[in-house]
Amino acid sequence: MPTLDENHTGARIKEQRRLARLTQRQLADLLPYSYSLLNQVECGARPATADFVAAVARALKVDVTVLTGQPYVTELQRDRLAELVRPIRECLDLYDLGPNPDLTSVRPAEELIAEADRLCADVRAAHLRNAARKLPGLIAELTHTAWSTPGTGLWRALASSYRTAHDISVKLGYYDLSSVALDRMAWAADRASDACLGAVRQYMRALVYFREGEYTIGQRLIAAGHRVVGQAEEGREALAVTAQLHLGGSVIAARADDSSAVDHHVGEARRIAKRIGDASDVHWLSFGPANVALHKMSAAVEMRQFDDALKQARKMKLPAQLATSRRAHFLIDQARAEMETGHAEAALKSLVAARRLAPEQTRYHPAARETITGLVHLSRRTPDTLGHMAAWIGL
Repeated sequence: MPTLDENHTGARIKEQRRLARLTQRQLADLLPYSYSLLNQVECGARPATADFVAAVARALKVDVTVLTGQPYVTELQRDRLAELVRPIRECLDLYDLGPNPDLTSVRPAEELIAEADRLCADVRAAHLRNAARKLPGLIAELTHTAWSTPGTGLWRALASSYRTAHDISVKLGYYDLSSVALDRMAWAADRASDACLGAVRQYMRALVYFREGEYTIGQRLIAAGHRVVGQAEEGREALAVTAQLHLGGSVIAARADDSSAVDHHVGEARRIAKRIGDASDVHWLSFGPANVALHKMSAAVEMRQFDDALKQARKMKLPAQLATSRRAHFLIDQARAEMETGHAEAALKSLVAARRLAPEQTRYHPAARETITGLVHLSRRTPDTLGHMAAWIGL
C-alpha cells in the first residue's frame, strides 16, 4: 500500500500553521471546521477538500497554491508540460508593444481567427499539450495583426486566445499566470467592444476568487458580469452568457452554504436552458440543460450533500456533444461523492474513467489528487489499479 511522504496537502497545512505559530486548536478555532478534521487532514487520514483548503488559506493568509503545492512541477516536468508554460508567459507580457517587425511570416486574419477557435475547442477536448504548444505563436501573430490592421474580429480572437491561456494555466496549476491572462482578456475585449466577452471574463474572475475562498468577492463579480452582459445585444449569445453567470453563482453560493441563492441561480439557468436549448458553441461555455444538471450536482458536492449528489450523478445522462473536459470534471465530482459515501471501488472506477478521458486534466486536478489520497487511506489492501493511480500523481 502506498504511504504518504511529507509532500501532501495536509503536511503543507501543518507546516504553514507552524510558521504562523498556531497550535492545531488555535487554527481550528479560526475555521468553520472541527479540530478533529484538521488533525486528520494534517496527518493524511482525510483528504483536504477544496473548501477546507480555501478556509485554511484564508485563516493563515496564504495563497491556496501554497497549501496544494501547485503547480505540481515534478509531474509537469516529467510530462514535458512545464517547458510549454514559459512561452505562454512571455507572449502575455508583450501585448502592448504594437506590431512586431521581427515577424517575417504572418497568416491571414481569417486563418488566425479560425485558429483561435480551434485552440479553444482543443482545451474543451482536453488536448492541453496541443493547445499550449500552438498558443504562443498564435497570440504573437494575432497581436501583430490586430495592431497593424485593427478590427473587431481580430481583437475578439485575441481576447479568446487570452482566455485559452487562462484555461491552460488553471488546468496546469499556474494560477498567477491565469490572472495575467484574464487581465489581457479584458484589455482585448474592451478593444473589441464585446460585452459578452467582457462578461465571460468576469465569470472567470469570480471562479478565481471561488478557488481562494473569497465567496463575497466572487458573488460581486458574478453580479458585475450580469451588468456587463446587460449591455450586449439581446439574443442567444447574451442569454447563454447570462445563464453561465448564474451557474458560476450557484457553485459560489454553494461553497458559502447559501442554499436559497443556489436554488435561485440554478432556477434562472434552467429557465434559460429551456428557452434556448443547447448553446455549447457560445464562447465554448458548454451551456445547456446538461450543464445546468451538472452544476446542480456540483453544488450538492460543495455543500457536502454527498448522498444527494450521488443520486443526481446516477440519474445523469450526459449528451454526446458534451465537452470532454466537462465530462471529466463530472467524473471527478462523482468520485468524491462516491468516496464520501463509502463507495470506494466506484470512486476509483470514476477516477480511472476521468483519466482515460482527460489524462492531463485529471492528473493536475487538485480534487482528483485528494480523492486518490483519500482512497489510499481508506483501503486496507490497495488494489493494483489504485496503486498505479497513486504513483501516477506522485504519491
